[in-house]
Amino acid sequence: MLEMATLRRDSEVEAIMEMSEKQIEALGFTEHSRRHAGIVSKWSGEILRALGKDENRIRLAEVAGYLHDIGNCINRKDHAQSGAILAYKIVTRLGMPFSDAAEIMMAIGNHDEQYGQPVSDISSALIIADKADVHKSRVKNTINDVFKANIHDRVNLAAERSFVKVEDEGKTIALHIEIDTAICSVMDYFEIYFGRMQLSRKAAEFLGCRFALVINGVALL
Repeated sequence: MLEMATLRRDSEVEAIMEMSEKQIEALGFTEHSRRHAGIVSKWSGEILRALGKDENRIRLAEVAGYLHDIGNCINRKDHAQSGAILAYKIVTRLGMPFSDAAEIMMAIGNHDEQYGQPVSDISSALIIADKADVHKSRVKNTINDVFKANIHDRVNLAAERSFVKVEDEGKTIALHIEIDTAICSVMDYFEIYFGRMQLSRKAAEFLGCRFALVINGVALL
């Protein structure tokens, strides 16, 4: 089984992730660095663990979560598909069985809301974990006036905390977000995240759960 520590310190992974973040920053997007990768990896594994999946499936979800955005080193467009191929090559080089590597490739190739679909337990956990990471620390643009920031930055700037939790004895996967409504309204959140929440709902249903969105303690979905 590929250890996460081995993956994190691999020089090829480090170089690709550094270049991915360099391109994302140049394009003015929110943070997609090791911080985001680490959170998505952790949450992907936690979702499957809470649902009683075996340790191999959990580890594959963690690996997929850590590598899911490496396609950004090539181009933001179609980064899920290019990243899936890169990830397959990396994990097979590190000794992962081809069948497990193919699971990771499929999950990464389906994580983006433009073309992705929940097609396995791993891909479903990855989708939910990725869409759940909303936080002010992800904003990289220089913001002098928060109310003049673009809506993507404003929504993230308003997010004080977000986390995913499997609730109701495994029947519900809930995304909890705490936002400063003086910076961003709930409607602003839905304006840019509606498609992502729809995909998260599909992913939860694939896992046999319902999806819940809770903002400032109020259940909205």
